[in-house]
Amino acid sequence: MDLSPGGSWAGTGLPSLAGRVLEHLVGHPDSAEEAVAAAVGLPPDDVRAALTSLEAECLAVRIGESPVRWRASPPRSGLGSLLARRREELALAELHMERLHEAYRAAAGRYVASDLFEALESPEEVAARYAHLLRSSRDQVLHLAKPPYVTFSREPSGNADLTWGEGVLFRSVYDTDGLTDERSLETVLRGTAIGGRLRVCAGVPMKLVVFDRTAAIMPLRPDDPAAGSLLIHSPALLEVLIALFESVWERAVPVALNTPEPAVPEGSGLPEGLDGRTRDILRLLAAGMKDDAVARVLGLSRRTVQKHISDTAKALGARTRFQIALTARSRGWLRPYDE
Repeated sequence: MDLSPGGSWAGTGLPSLAGRVLEHLVGHPDSAEEAVAAAVGLPPDDVRAALTSLEAECLAVRIGESPVRWRASPPRSGLGSLLARRREELALAELHMERLHEAYRAAAGRYVASDLFEALESPEEVAARYAHLLRSSRDQVLHLAKPPYVTFSREPSGNADLTWGEGVLFRSVYDTDGLTDERSLETVLRGTAIGGRLRVCAGVPMKLVVFDRTAAIMPLRPDDPAAGSLLIHSPALLEVLIALFESVWERAVPVALNTPEPAVPEGSGLPEGLDGRTRDILRLLAAGMKDDAVARVLGLSRRTVQKHISDTAKALGARTRFQIALTARSRGWLRPYDE
């Protein structure tokens, strides 16, 4: 528990103000109300109410009458009793949760095959569960994205800010066919701007999100995202889906969006006039992306992309895109990024 001034007291059920007053009393026994109010910088009436609540919890004791002074009870015994009561309350809440879940499963029209699988019937329900699982993730989130994308008649409530916790690794692979419009590109940019890692790949096999190796969401019908999704908790199937993601991630191409033009390492083998940005273009072309998509991802004009391709073709003596990619790879121009 954080007992520093202003620390969180949510786990005890005490208001933060009462916690601050108790923190002061622990280090300053036999304090008058006015002295406590001055120390914590709060109105005397608020401090008096906090002291009364601490007295009700046996965490503070009145000493004397004129003037009244206050002394903290031994924290281990006082807070220990309070926390024991909180644990009992949480146990009852968990029992109530299980009863609610059984009622949820038994509700008419509700399909839950088992505790290992659950059908999410509407796009709004999928979005809500996605947001909850994302905010609850503590380790990593794995994401495969491909069209068609779901659209909403109205924005799902509570999902305007889909972010993940600090320290969570978010890895996404987008199908190259999905980066053809401004909305999809804006989604990718938003994810990478807050710490996500992105790769692109032609022919992503399915849409999938895996949360902390404990849950996954995948569409019930790949051709109709509005038909609902399957929420998976089965450990065996999760291992299969994680292995699928890693195989796609391994062959996908890393991209960096809206970054400065990369420097060309000394001895890279690139001829004069072919810089690091050209290598970025070659990598995306090798992943199957079209000129317009490459231009959007790298923040370039379509004409600039085509000029890089034309210059590279002349330098390599290649006529087709396949020949460009094959020859560039054989000369070491498409080395993987260090990640």
